[in-house]
Amino acid sequence: MTSPAASIGVGTGRVLAGLAGRGILESRTPWMHEREGAAQGLLLAYALFDFTDRHWADDDLPRLLDACQRIGFAGINVTFPFKQAIVPLLDELSAGAQAIGAVNTVVFRDGRRIGHNTDITGFAEGFRSGLAGVQAGTVLQLGCGGAGSATAHALLGQLGAHCVLLADTDRVRAEALRAQLAAAYGADRAMVCDDPVAGAAQADGLLNASPMGMAKFPGMPLPAEAIAARHWVADIVYFPLVTEFLAAARSRGCRVLDGSGMAVGQAADAFALFTGRQPDRRRMAESFAAFVAERSRAAA
Repeated sequence: MTSPAASIGVGTGRVLAGLAGRGILESRTPWMHEREGAAQGLLLAYALFDFTDRHWADDDLPRLLDACQRIGFAGINVTFPFKQAIVPLLDELSAGAQAIGAVNTVVFRDGRRIGHNTDITGFAEGFRSGLAGVQAGTVLQLGCGGAGSATAHALLGQLGAHCVLLADTDRVRAEALRAQLAAAYGADRAMVCDDPVAGAAQADGLLNASPMGMAKFPGMPLPAEAIAARHWVADIVYFPLVTEFLAAARSRGCRVLDGSGMAVGQAADAFALFTGRQPDRRRMAESFAAFVAERSRAAA
């Protein structure tokens, strides 16, 4: 009898993938992957493993990883709060994942678990297209977890930011990221910011790289009064697409960037890793937009 793992390989045209995290039931990622798979003639199924909804503990992550590998998944994506916690469970890291110490995509190949990070390119692509012509300048980044590591590297390494001011409720985490960025880009390129309101007064741009604003984590990462019209304002959260943070920025006349660009960019790169095929990025962006439009109509 053929084993499940043997029957779900990429070569057969059948692919299993998934996403592990908390508060992810509204994720658009399954839709994007499955639609792109269908367009390419693949039987691609993408599962959501929401630890909050399933009442799982964080330390159930190793068991989930074992199960997905045993069943024959091509790989899984990981999001908050597992982008750094998953690293010790892997056999190998790509150069990008190694550099930032965070993983959002795990590929199972030849019995090994290989960690990648597609958030860096996803955020950079989204910034260039969504904030065309904007100079990053000095950036106040709110949140220094796994996603924040990726966005900070994208800002300094790909988007030409002069300096990133790092604010996080966990100062130790912020300092660890600062040290990493200083080693990679120079000591004057990243600083820990203990007072985000004061940091906003110095910054050209404001970036929420924390889960604050997600449906499961409502609220704003910065008081609205700290946002000024001169700021560009970005959010990595994409469900909801217009967070309270972005709504406040728009009301002040800021140029804003929602999380859709990063979501599509990282998903496209993950699709290529899972399937070995290059996705049509425009088609994936259109799938994302169609999903949002459909959900909006259903809620009306």
